[in-house]
Amino acid sequence: MPKLAQYRAKQNAAPAVSPAAASPAGPANVSILHVDMDAFFVSVELLDRPELRGLPVVVGGQANQRGVVTSASYEARKFGVHSAMPLRTAGKLCPHAVFLDNRHELYSQWSDRVATILAKYSPVVEMASIDEAYLDLTGTERLLGPPLAAADRLLRDITKKTGLPCSGGLASTRLVAKVASDQAKPRGLVWVPQGSEEGFLAPLSVRKIPGIGRVTESALASMGIQNVAQLAAVPCERLEETFGRWGTALYRKARGQDTYEFVVDAEPKSISHNCTFGSDTADREMLESTLSLLTQKAGKRLRDAGLFCRTVTVTLRFTNFQTITRSHTFANPADLDAVILAAVRELFRGAWNGSAKLRLVGVALSSFHASSSATGQLELLDAGRREKLERLAQAADRLRDRFGFAKIQLGGSLPRRDDS
Repeated sequence: MPKLAQYRAKQNAAPAVSPAAASPAGPANVSILHVDMDAFFVSVELLDRPELRGLPVVVGGQANQRGVVTSASYEARKFGVHSAMPLRTAGKLCPHAVFLDNRHELYSQWSDRVATILAKYSPVVEMASIDEAYLDLTGTERLLGPPLAAADRLLRDITKKTGLPCSGGLASTRLVAKVASDQAKPRGLVWVPQGSEEGFLAPLSVRKIPGIGRVTESALASMGIQNVAQLAAVPCERLEETFGRWGTALYRKARGQDTYEFVVDAEPKSISHNCTFGSDTADREMLESTLSLLTQKAGKRLRDAGLFCRTVTVTLRFTNFQTITRSHTFANPADLDAVILAAVRELFRGAWNGSAKLRLVGVALSSFHASSSATGQLELLDAGRREKLERLAQAADRLRDRFGFAKIQLGGSLPRRDDS
């Protein structure tokens, strides 16, 4: 995985000017490319099962299970199936669809391959999620040529090397680039030249703007606002009166202006992994093995980032949706699975009564440091054992990078065998 950029909220970025006096969406000659993998999870599954091409395919679980759709093929979308929809609803809308369980490790491996290709086109890459990324192509003209040509070549390169379809949006801001890539789907590329951002956004529904969901859409509709042009005509002061600080962001978004900015080499604030069970469970062995697996996933991401954590948090969600968290702070920063897992197990056993059924468990790492303290992780381990565990972690991580995470795990996270 390449070292990636992060993003943060802009500070004091609210323009207190009229729409007519608003400045261009971004600085001159800025070129931001948003790459979005088309139906990514389904596309990965079709690489393994090409016989399903052309059929309605839904990834996320079985039609009779609790949970939501992770991804749907375009054939399934014709029946109204979409991501985040309950699986049971998808089953009713498209009962003849092929329903597949999630294979997160496989998707992560393909995402890493795509990220490696992206890193060859720009020194600034932000993986916004497992299946989408932003690239800053500004200043790459001498090496790659005009940004539009480079963007087209990149999208073709991804599909050629991975077999996965993708779309792209090229603009002067992250926001407009993302909207453009959505308009380009599937397998397309839309370029919005600088200065034409407001005209591009104007006829679109406000729901096309990233961050505007059903609640905000409903509130805007009550004000007679349905498209972006109508939103852009509302004074900033009125939006702030109605929506508070969110109104400032809406004012900027309507003009294609970002409310976030790239920060190269910024560190994440937390690393977390959760697991929602297909059915609620009080099986101690299953719960502890799942927590072990989640800890190892978080630990590998921590080491990949070259970080150490001071705080580990365990999340438990019960059948009635009550959710509790328990945290432990180490005396010295840690990055070894054995150290972190010991804390996770202690937190879990202290928070769970041994009989209540759980629907979700999670592990989160936070309070990051760039290095351990002078005494390192000696609070729990002697120097000899710590050295052995460090070598083991390094070897396991190398093998996971090569063969996939599922191939190399601690014994405590391996699925229980049925010996009957």
